[in-house]
Amino acid sequence: MADQTDRRQAIATAISAELERQALAGAGRVDVEALATAIDEALDPVAPASEGKRPDELNATNDD
Repeated sequence: MADQTDRRQAIATAISAELERQALAGAGRVDVEALATAIDEALDPVAPASEGKRPDELNATNDD
């Protein structure tokens, strides 16, 4: 039940933020594609780019 509530909250937050962004940009109509993208990203966020190197990428010259 809590998982469903979190999901709905993520969707509501994404819709609200995207509509606000579009309104501030002066949109005359809702960009449905941008709204769908915002919801999609809220439900399955893009992983941040990792910093540094993985252990298997290290060698004697870059292991610090």
